[in-house]
Amino acid sequence: MNEHALRILEFEKIKQQLMHYTASSLGKSRIEALFPSGNLDEVKKWQEETDEGATVLRLKGSVPFGGITDVRPALKRSKIGGILQAKELIDIADTIRGSRLMKNFISDLVEDRELDLPILMELVMTIDPPGALERNIRSAIDDQGGVMDSASPALRHIRGQIRTCDSRVKQKLESIVRSSGTAKMLSEAIITIRNDRQVIPVKQEYRGSFGGIVHDQSASGATLFIEPQAIVDLNNQLSEARAKERHEIERILRVLSEETAEYAEAMLENVEALAQLDFVFAKAAYGHQMKATRPKLNDQGIIRLKKARHPLIDRERVVPIDVVFDEHTHALIITGPNTGGKTVSLKTIGLLTLMAQSGLQLPVDEDSEASIFRHVFADIGDEQSIEQSLSTFSSHMTNIVEILKEVDFSSLVLFDELGAGTDPQEGAALSMSILDAVYGKGATIVCTTHYSELKAYAYERPGVMNASVEFDVETLSPTYRLLLGVPGRSNAFEISRKLGLPVDIIDGARLQISRETNQVDKMIASLEKNRKAAEEEEEKARKLKLEVEAKEAALTKKLNELERSKDDILKKAREKAERALKDARQEAEEIIEDLRHYKKNGQVKEHQLIDAKTKLAHALDSLEQNNSTASQQPVQKAASGFQPGDAVKIISFGQDGYIVNKISDQEYLVQAGILKMNVKAGDLKRVKEKKKVKPVVNVRTSGQTVRPELDLRGERYEDAMLKVEKYLDEAMLAGYPRVSIIHGKGTGALRKGVTQLIDRHPRVKASRLGAQGEGGSGVTVVEFK
Repeated sequence: MNEHALRILEFEKIKQQLMHYTASSLGKSRIEALFPSGNLDEVKKWQEETDEGATVLRLKGSVPFGGITDVRPALKRSKIGGILQAKELIDIADTIRGSRLMKNFISDLVEDRELDLPILMELVMTIDPPGALERNIRSAIDDQGGVMDSASPALRHIRGQIRTCDSRVKQKLESIVRSSGTAKMLSEAIITIRNDRQVIPVKQEYRGSFGGIVHDQSASGATLFIEPQAIVDLNNQLSEARAKERHEIERILRVLSEETAEYAEAMLENVEALAQLDFVFAKAAYGHQMKATRPKLNDQGIIRLKKARHPLIDRERVVPIDVVFDEHTHALIITGPNTGGKTVSLKTIGLLTLMAQSGLQLPVDEDSEASIFRHVFADIGDEQSIEQSLSTFSSHMTNIVEILKEVDFSSLVLFDELGAGTDPQEGAALSMSILDAVYGKGATIVCTTHYSELKAYAYERPGVMNASVEFDVETLSPTYRLLLGVPGRSNAFEISRKLGLPVDIIDGARLQISRETNQVDKMIASLEKNRKAAEEEEEKARKLKLEVEAKEAALTKKLNELERSKDDILKKAREKAERALKDARQEAEEIIEDLRHYKKNGQVKEHQLIDAKTKLAHALDSLEQNNSTASQQPVQKAASGFQPGDAVKIISFGQDGYIVNKISDQEYLVQAGILKMNVKAGDLKRVKEKKKVKPVVNVRTSGQTVRPELDLRGERYEDAMLKVEKYLDEAMLAGYPRVSIIHGKGTGALRKGVTQLIDRHPRVKASRLGAQGEGGSGVTVVEFK
């Protein structure tokens, strides 16, 4: 990639903006090394990882990067035997914790939401946080980087000695300072520190009154800082204890540094993975801030940018442009007035191409497409210059010469004001010749120019398209819109007329230009008129579409209201039928109770009781059919050709069962609970089928109902395996012939563990993944022997 193009297109500013979204210096180091790639497969992977990061941010809002720092220098020093400082060790512990949180965050998100994040999962799977090292560091060093008493028994003992000695020294000195006999000998009644020894300020003339050691004196010499002889021995003991403390701390740090060295290689890999994750989420956050989208990619020179915005211009001010390079277009000639936005359009195309090739999402609308180029070249001058000297022309030619040496079919070449700075006729001819040379090598070209000759160039060459930046003659200001397929006009005559230049002077000027130029201007004016007419028609069509959509929404709303009204009517009808059914059942029970009462008194025989109950059941069945009709459920006829396995209800007994065998068209063998009996077809009613084998009932184990499926989603691996083992035993006791274990798709770890456990279970007959409608590969179906 051409360094000059990166600099002139301001790619470095994009990197600076991107750095604001990193969480640590790890991500910043990756951004500093960021360089566009010319490899399509590599760029696709970069764009995919950015898109995965954007998915995570969309779902979770943020990522747990807290505590992670660049500990690589400390890890490398530990490898060569260096002793790490306490602060470096606590940074390492914080980074270990942060890496563990990050790994769990991504893994849990994939497991819980069943997301497909292959690149991020591959990164976090390389992270192996050394938990033992983290625990050892935290047991010895506090969060502020201080070595704690608990770091070793020896350190705790030494610090106890220090506190004891320090207390005795302070007590002795305070007794001296507070003594009325020594008060006049002291400059101040205080205890201070000199050379790490506790001393008192004594007036010069009383030097010999205390004995001991003089450690310092005031600037005037009037005060001496003396360690009285009475505490010299105590201070010596204190100094010795502090020396022991330093040696013990050094020993503890050495041990922890040696342990760190054992994990250094693995931790360096962890840090590299964290650096990449920080970089990926920074790209995703930057894209979110720009309201960017992921572009489609190709390496055929095809560019389709919809509503493209220059990322370094304020979103409230920038004017979006559309850019199209299809299979038949390989060069774009942009014409128009100064300050009209030609160079901004040129830079937008170049910079967005560099961003796409760096794995960044683009500030464009959905379904935009970018091409991957091995080389991007740019020759861009100052479009605001009023005069260009020969030296400027020479500088541009030097740059163009270098471009011509390296350009090939996989290059994007940006020319701003090609051929400017010299004689217009020669400049135009030179520009066309340069464009022919670059185009002949198969490169993709974007060129801005003032030369009207280049407008005709685009019409004469296949694969070359004219474009222009729009200028509003009425307001005498540019609109900054890029118009594809329409060459620009100078608009000098129109602007002059608007500003009040006499018409006869303008007409005289028109006579001075060639007939061909007049025809070209007229053609351009006609194109602009047709374009504006087309835009007006498009706007009318858009408004009409909006009206149709509004009417469609209104009709849909009314239809939904009708559906809700219908549902309400049906609900009320069902409720009415249910009330009637309930009343009928209650009445039937009362009749039966009366019959039983009569039976007790000897007034009714048992067969009479059964006949009465059968009649009541038929009446109830008719009422139930009416209720089903109200609920819009299909009505089953009593005797409608039952098949073995059909679930039925014996009307006279009110007992559910299923057909075992067909005896005749009018009689069936029915299993009801533990009993088998011959039942007339008229005494049977088909019910909603539950099972064609023995019915499964919920069994309570330890106060809980055993369900026919076990959901493991969101469980840790070890907990999940324990739950599966317990569940299989409970399901067998419950009498289930078949159960389902829901483990989700995710990384496949839970599915693999479940499969291995099932294969070892002695009572499992077979297992398989769920079919379509059963949960697919996220469910394992288990059959018992």
